Amino acid sequence: MLPDSLVPPAPVPTTLFIVCGLPGSGKTTRAKEIERQFGAVRFCADEWMTTLRIDLWDSNARDRVEKLQWDLTMDLLTHGQSIVIEWGTWARSERDTLRTGARAVGSRVELHFLHEPVDVLMERVGNRARESPPIELEQLKEWSAQLERPSASEMALFDPVSIAVSDR
Repeated sequence: MLPDSLVPPAPVPTTLFIVCGLPGSGKTTRAKEIERQFGAVRFCADEWMTTLRIDLWDSNARDRVEKLQWDLTMDLLTHGQSIVIEWGTWARSERDTLRTGARAVGSRVELHFLHEPVDVLMERVGNRARESPPIELEQLKEWSAQLERPSASEMALFDPVSIAVSDR
């Protein structure tokens, strides 16, 4: 029998952190907090698309980038690396796919749902001035209506949130 000092620690389960919300809800801020606190790898399609000079409104390119990021996520989770995904994930079906995929490789899965009133979202996206053309108030209202907010029963499918959340 090995002395306690030589026994390797029990493996810590990896975690997939899903950061869900509309533009301006604070997804990137939260994802960066998680990245720092847990040493997680953060995947943000917008950042990759901007770096590659791909139009943020190109939905086909976004799908390809997110597919690549998901493939990397699954590989990294399998190798013991926690991941943060900040894609918006407005539909429950998207969140279900991510949750079941991560659970299949033994990972914990947390859902961080961020929501703010439309007027706050509009102020934030206006201040950051990242999108071209800029996001309009009517778009945010439409997207807010389309967003499938997680129900209590859906939230119960996820692990408890483990990050100390800072106030914005």
